[in-house]
Amino acid sequence: MADTAFMEKLVALCKRRGFIFQSSEIYGGIGGFWDYGPLGVELKRNIKNRWWQDMIVNPPAGPDGRELEMVGLDCSIIMNPQVWVASGHAGGFADPMVACKTENCNALIRADQFFCVAYFPVPMTGTELDELSTVLDGLIRKFKQAISAGVENGESELEKLITEFSAFSKLQTPLLVKSVIASSEIEAIASVTLTKLERKLVGESSKSPLAFPFSAAYQMRNTFGPVCCPRCGLASLATPRQFNLMFESNTGAVRTESSRVYLRPETAQGIFCNYKNVLDTSRVKIPFGIGQVGKAFRNEINPRNYTFRSREFEQMEIEFFCRDEDSMMWYEFWRNTRFKWYTDLGLAGSKLRLRDQTKDELAHYSRACADIEYLFPFADDFQELEGVAHRGCFDLTQHAKHSGKDLNYFDEEGWAKFLAERKAKGEPELTKDQKAEIGGKAPYRFLPTVIEPSAGADRGTLAFLCEAYHEDTAPDEKGVAQTRVVMRFHPKLAPVKAAVFPLVNKEGMPETADKLYKELKREMVVQYDDGGAIGRRYRRQDEIGTPFCITIDGETIGAAGATNPGTVTIRERDSLQQHRVAIGSVKAWLKERIGD
Repeated sequence: MADTAFMEKLVALCKRRGFIFQSSEIYGGIGGFWDYGPLGVELKRNIKNRWWQDMIVNPPAGPDGRELEMVGLDCSIIMNPQVWVASGHAGGFADPMVACKTENCNALIRADQFFCVAYFPVPMTGTELDELSTVLDGLIRKFKQAISAGVENGESELEKLITEFSAFSKLQTPLLVKSVIASSEIEAIASVTLTKLERKLVGESSKSPLAFPFSAAYQMRNTFGPVCCPRCGLASLATPRQFNLMFESNTGAVRTESSRVYLRPETAQGIFCNYKNVLDTSRVKIPFGIGQVGKAFRNEINPRNYTFRSREFEQMEIEFFCRDEDSMMWYEFWRNTRFKWYTDLGLAGSKLRLRDQTKDELAHYSRACADIEYLFPFADDFQELEGVAHRGCFDLTQHAKHSGKDLNYFDEEGWAKFLAERKAKGEPELTKDQKAEIGGKAPYRFLPTVIEPSAGADRGTLAFLCEAYHEDTAPDEKGVAQTRVVMRFHPKLAPVKAAVFPLVNKEGMPETADKLYKELKREMVVQYDDGGAIGRRYRRQDEIGTPFCITIDGETIGAAGATNPGTVTIRERDSLQQHRVAIGSVKAWLKERIGD
C-alpha cells in the first residue's frame, strides 16, 4: 500500500532543507516543473557525475574482460523536425486523452490512467474472471487501433466498437461504478472511498470490486452506463482522442508551418544522428557506446507523484553499438551492470527489482527489454527507474532511410584480415567489383545493433531520497535519547561530505576549525557550523545526510589535560561512532571513506 504519510514527510523535508522547490512558487507554481535547491542540485549532480564516471570515463570491463570503448556527447535540445518524423515521435508519440466538457471542470485525463471500479451484485468465479480478462484484452487492443485512426475517423471507429461489442455473457449490470485516476488496477481499487450511502448500496460487494481500464469501460457503456469524469463526477466526457506529448516551438521571427520545431522528448535521437560523426572522428570500433546526460521534455497530461512524472526532466542514456550476433551477450551485460550500479550506491533492499518485460510489452523492433524498478512510497506497485532495451537496428535504419545517408559501419580490421588471409593462401587478388560486392555487405559492412540503457536522473534522485530517509533515536548532548531524522545517503552521493564544528567559539577553536574547513573545501563540499549546541548541529547535518561531522575541541588545541593533542573528533552519521584523528590526516581519512 502507498505510504502517503511517509511521502508527506519527505516532501516537507525536501522543501525545508533546500532539496527541491516547486518551480515559480511565488506565482503559485506550475504543474510538472520542479527546481532543485542548494542541496538538491548537489545530490543530483553527484548522481549524474557518478553515472558519467562509472559508465563513460571508467566503465567496467566487458563480458570478454576487455576494456569498453565509451565516449560522450552533448546534443542540442532542438533538432531538425525530420528527426522526429524518422523516429516515429511526430506521428506516434501520443497518448489517448479524455476531456470533460463540464464548464467548471474541463479535466484532461490520460486514458491509460483512467479506471472504472465496478461493484457487482454477485462475485465472479475464477473461470468467469479468466474469460473476462480475455475479453478486456481484446477491447483494449481494439480501442488503441480505433483511437490511432485520427480525430474524425477515430470517433466513428469508436462508436462502431460500441455498437459491435457483444457483451460478456456473464457480466452483470454493476450496482455502482466509481471513476478514478490511478496507475494500476490495484491502485484504482485502493483509492476508492465509498460514502455511507454507497456502502449500504453495494453491501458485501464492497469486498470484491473489479477495476476496468477506461478503454474497456468506454466500449461497455451499454452495460456499465455512462462513464463519469473522475474529477467532477458528471457524465460529460468527450470522445477520446490522441494527444501529442511533444512541446512545440518555432524558430525565426515569423511563425509558420515550416518554422515549427519541438523540444526533444528524449536524448537518444541526438546520439543516433551523431553516430556517424563519432565514428569518423573518434576512431572507435564496434563494440562501443555513446553516452549523454541532458534535458528532455514531455507534455504530460497528468504530471504527478512529486518529481516522478514531470514535464521537464533529465536523462542519462547510453546507446551501445555491437554486432547482432553478440547483441544478447551485451544486453545481459548492460542489464546486470546497470542494476548493480544502483545496488552499489545504496538501493540494495527489497524495494529495488530487475524485471524482464513480457513479449506483449516489447516494442515491435525489440528482442528484449528489462526494467529496473523501485517501490516508491506513493505507489502500490514498482515503478520504472531505468529501462535496458535491445533496440535492434531500428533507429539507424529509420534515420538512414529518412536522411538518405549511409549509416553502415565498415569493419576495416575484419576486411584487412580477410584480404591478408586470402593472400597467405595464395588466392588471386579480388577485382574492384568483387571487393565492392564482398566488402559491401555483412560481415564487413552492416548497421550495428543497439543496446540502450536509459535512466532518469530525476527519478534516480527521488529514489535515493526515498531510500535515504530514516527516523531513529540518538542521544542528545545530555545523553537523553531523542528522535532524529537522518538521510542515509551513500557517501559518494551525499550533497555535503563533511561538516566542521568548533566545540565552543573561544580558545582558538574557531580559527582552527576555519582553517581545516578551508583546506577541505578545496577537495569536497563541506560546511562550517558554529551556531548552537553541538547536538543541534549534529541534527542539522543528519537531516541533510552529511556522513561525517568533525569537531575541533580541547584535544585539538592541546588544552590542559589533553591526552590526544592535535586530534579532532570525527562522528559517523549512521553508526554514531566517534574517532580521534590527527588534524593533518583528516582529509586523507575522509577521502578513503568517501571514495573517488
